Amino acid sequence: MYAAATESLIKQAREIKEEELQRFCGRIFKLLHTKDVSGDTVDSLQRLNLIVSATKYARELPSDLVMKLQTVLRSSSCPEQLQVLSSSIIRDSFTPSVNSLCSDLSPDSRTFSHVASVVLAQAGNKEDVMPLCHHLLKSLESRLSDGQISRHTLPILSKMITVYPEILTDDQVNLVSRKLVDWLRYASMHQGASMSSGGFFSGPRARQPAPLTEVDGVVMGNFFTVLCVGQSYTEDQWMNMYTFSMIKSWLLTYDTDGTTNTDSDDRSEVDSSVMSMVSATSSSSRLLPPKERLREKAFEYCQRLIEQSDRKALKKTDTELQKACIVESVSIMDIICGEDPSYVYRAFPCIKALYGRLHGDLTYARALLPIAQFYLNHSETAAVDSEAVFCQLFSHCPAEQFNEPMLAFEFVQFCLLNASVLQDRVANYRQSFPNLLKFLAWNSSGLIAEFVELLPSLIAPETAMELLHTILDLPCLAAALDLQQRSACYHASDRTTWDQQGAKVAACLDAFRQPLYRGLFLYILRPEAGTGDTIDRLKMLHEILDDMAESPRVVRCAQVVPVLLHVYFNTVTQKADEKMMNQMLLVLLERNSLLYNIKTFNVEVQKVFSTHLQALCRLRPPLIVDQSREILEFASSPVNIYSKEDFYTHVVWVIGEYLSVSYDPRCTVELITSFFESLEAVLFEITQVRQSASPPSFSPRLITVLMTTLAKLATRSQDLIPRVSLCLSKMRTFARSAPVMACYSEEDTEEIITRAHELINLLKLPNVAQFVLAPSAGGDSPRWHRDTNASLPQGMRAVSGLLHRHSSFLTT
Repeated sequence: MYAAATESLIKQAREIKEEELQRFCGRIFKLLHTKDVSGDTVDSLQRLNLIVSATKYARELPSDLVMKLQTVLRSSSCPEQLQVLSSSIIRDSFTPSVNSLCSDLSPDSRTFSHVASVVLAQAGNKEDVMPLCHHLLKSLESRLSDGQISRHTLPILSKMITVYPEILTDDQVNLVSRKLVDWLRYASMHQGASMSSGGFFSGPRARQPAPLTEVDGVVMGNFFTVLCVGQSYTEDQWMNMYTFSMIKSWLLTYDTDGTTNTDSDDRSEVDSSVMSMVSATSSSSRLLPPKERLREKAFEYCQRLIEQSDRKALKKTDTELQKACIVESVSIMDIICGEDPSYVYRAFPCIKALYGRLHGDLTYARALLPIAQFYLNHSETAAVDSEAVFCQLFSHCPAEQFNEPMLAFEFVQFCLLNASVLQDRVANYRQSFPNLLKFLAWNSSGLIAEFVELLPSLIAPETAMELLHTILDLPCLAAALDLQQRSACYHASDRTTWDQQGAKVAACLDAFRQPLYRGLFLYILRPEAGTGDTIDRLKMLHEILDDMAESPRVVRCAQVVPVLLHVYFNTVTQKADEKMMNQMLLVLLERNSLLYNIKTFNVEVQKVFSTHLQALCRLRPPLIVDQSREILEFASSPVNIYSKEDFYTHVVWVIGEYLSVSYDPRCTVELITSFFESLEAVLFEITQVRQSASPPSFSPRLITVLMTTLAKLATRSQDLIPRVSLCLSKMRTFARSAPVMACYSEEDTEEIITRAHELINLLKLPNVAQFVLAPSAGGDSPRWHRDTNASLPQGMRAVSGLLHRHSSFLTT
């Protein structure tokens, strides 16, 4: 969020009227025609820049002002501040054409860079930037002195090929490749000339260029790289740095041709690697085609950087630069090996040594990802075992670095990019989901989109139920990670520091350190799957963490659980077998009452459970008979109505819909009767009319679903019809009682009475009722009846109308 003053300025810029803007532009036009640049001119341009950049749409400025700004932009004699402001204003405003800017481009490097930024921002197609491209290549082709080389050339070129990769011809690609080789490999070995302050002792000896050093202070003994240190740098050294920064994108864009090692189809990769090593150590490498020579020199450059990264840097900033160079170097070597497999054999000794040096140092965790990518892409080619690399990666990095947001994002991106390969080739990938979910638990709002995409790849038949429990316990994991972090920061003896966290957090920290609860926290913080689907003392864990339920991190984490549950169920139901579906149904029945007590969390999860309970039973109706004991136990308890009404309603509905011999021949009369009697008892208990009774705390929808389900069961065992008719006949008394009338609307009570009346009429014709309420399983296509959780089939309403004595259904 912006500061209040900044917000006010932006609001003013957005709300400026068109007439006022035109007057302001006229004033700027006059100021730009004065000979001297005043502070008023700069201030006015800054205000105009704010105006054109504050809105999403491009502002249209007067054409004469735009032409004047273009003149300022293209004038090398103008102060750079004016050029920068002019460039920014033109970029953000509506400009009819960029062709005028591309005519007669200035040889001045600074001016050219500002013009190029405008052209690249506003170009509509490749033709718009073609003059810019020709000018750029012409400047590269001419043999300019070091002082005339533009540092902005390569950033402009990099941006150009990113947007328009087809803009360069093969000859132009070769030209640029040759230049990149020269800058990458043959930069100066000495520091650039520093500005002398003059004085008595200044002289030719004092102005001699000093040698460059390594990051540890040792004089540089090999070719220049971005890890060489000096007080100042020559232009070709700057070009070396720019070249390294863009070499990855260049190789990905243009280095997709074959390799030189294709003289015969049956030449082995070992032979080709030997030939490549010979060529690398001989002067014949200069005879390679430009693309392949660039590949060779880029490979050598990366090897040199990896060697330099082993030096002890004198400055912390150089240490961070070493880490960045490792990441970039390994990525570039990976690309090169992908284009020419012969490089794999040269690269692996270097990569293996690098991994051996870094894998125990958590500060280099981000550098392990490109190393793992290299192993994933090339370990089979080199016949190298990569199991230890991925074991280290998935077991230690998430467990110990889950609170590093950049690592979390890059780690999840790595998994997304390689999900299919990881599933097939990395044994512990799917087993590591407890660790991977730590990233989500800690960074839930930033990684939810990535985990929605990643979650299906983590689902395996042997760990699917444990993954479901882990998703449900994700808020507990967030709370446990929070306590783990706090516990590591504060010693148990420092009660003052603990108490500053708040009484609730302090109590949770005490529990976290008690041996009695150690097993609970060890399970919730486990690094990999396989120790059991869940734990018996889950309710105890929820009670221990109850004081953390209002923590912002825990609340945000709870908000992503319903989203993940939808993804999980949608994925699993596509490939689940009979055993897994039975297990999932048991989890739904068990866990709907075993959830972390967070505001709205239980309600949202139960809504998801309700949706997918229907989907499971629709896919496999025999589940009702398979788990009849557990379902009957759940449905026969009125307590479940008050704590989880929505889920309970759906359980009752699936009983009425799928407990039928049409779906499962094991559905006996005895089983139907047992379900009927349990639901009958529940309906009787919750609809008792007593003067002292409190208003019902459940919805009318539950009553109508219970009535409908009892009627459905009665049609499948017709001895039950008199009992359900008696039960339904009492519904008018219930609906018209004072507590119910005080709680329900008139429309709700009429719905209950109407439903009961319709069912009683329908049950007078048992065979018709059976057709309407319990159609055969084969009647699904086309559907002869439609039903929802709380409404009767249309056909039943028609029959009820026919049976009603005063019905006006028949017309004369």
